[in-house]
Amino acid sequence: MIQADQAYMARALQLARKGLYSAHPNPRVGCVIVRDGQIVGEGWHARAGEPHAEVYALRQAGQLARGATVYVTLEPCSHHGRTPPCADALIAAQVGRVVAAIQDPNPQVAGSGLLRLAQAGIEVQSGMLEGEARSLNAGFIKRMECGLPFVRVKLAMSLDGRTAMASGESQWITGPAARSAVQRLRASASVVLSGADSVLSDGARLTVRPEELGLNAELSALAMTRPPLRVLVDGRLRVPLEAPFYQAGKVLVATCAAAAARERFLDDGHELLAIPGNNGHVDLHKLLLELAARGANEVLVEAGPRLAGAFARAGLVDEYQLFVAAKFLGSSARPLLDWPLGRMAETPQLKIVEMRAVGDDWRIIAVPVPA
Repeated sequence: MIQADQAYMARALQLARKGLYSAHPNPRVGCVIVRDGQIVGEGWHARAGEPHAEVYALRQAGQLARGATVYVTLEPCSHHGRTPPCADALIAAQVGRVVAAIQDPNPQVAGSGLLRLAQAGIEVQSGMLEGEARSLNAGFIKRMECGLPFVRVKLAMSLDGRTAMASGESQWITGPAARSAVQRLRASASVVLSGADSVLSDGARLTVRPEELGLNAELSALAMTRPPLRVLVDGRLRVPLEAPFYQAGKVLVATCAAAAARERFLDDGHELLAIPGNNGHVDLHKLLLELAARGANEVLVEAGPRLAGAFARAGLVDEYQLFVAAKFLGSSARPLLDWPLGRMAETPQLKIVEMRAVGDDWRIIAVPVPA
């Protein structure tokens, strides 16, 4: 029984991953309905405002849902949002058993969905493949539990840990396969965030380019319907409005500058967000709180050593994604992070959770180890 439960939940997680690029700000959820050892219904949540995974699976199953077992990667909702409660739909369909991977961290649900099912006489269980389900929705869970988004810092570097030549030239350290992987990171993020230094030196746009995603047509189309919000951290408003970053579309600018500058940004369709800070540097923690309040689950930081280092020093990074190229840039090239450390005892501990080849480069995923 446990082995079969795991197999069906694994399929539900596979379906949930289809929402990786489009479900924001909602969680990515998949659902499988099984009767007499056969899958009779499947569904996944594609976009906010559209039916949830359970609804699609119930539609496919029809009358076969009666008495069936439902595998869902997140506890069925019990509140009215843009759509009716999924718990009520399951009760109405007279399913026999519901297996959830994790309870919903949303305070509006938080166990009440499973409780409602149990009170209706439906057998309930949670915790099946919980680790995988939490990883898939790490951003949503952190936003619900802590009021902050999941922060992922992407860095491209040489074997000697350098990110750009002394002149600022950095295109291209890594190859096409790594750049395609970065495009998918952008597409899956709620926010892509950079700083004035990177935008000025690289002429960066940080847009999602569908031709480089390497996804099938369905997922590419979904990804482009919900592009990430591009955020520029520019404490002193150094980047001119003529810069390619602004010309590529709407931008949210986080700054310490006076609100008097707001009108010229509004005229071009951008938004200026005044965030208090020190010495012209935006308070990054306050910025993340604001982004979470706007529904941001995951923030991808693509910035130079100063801003990336500021996130690291403040303890705001949940995950580092490092793309390593088989080349040296030399001792005069720019470092990975601006993070002065004087003694070995001061060095932060990281845990490498994944390392694999990406084309001719390597991808290392590392997470900070709590002190």
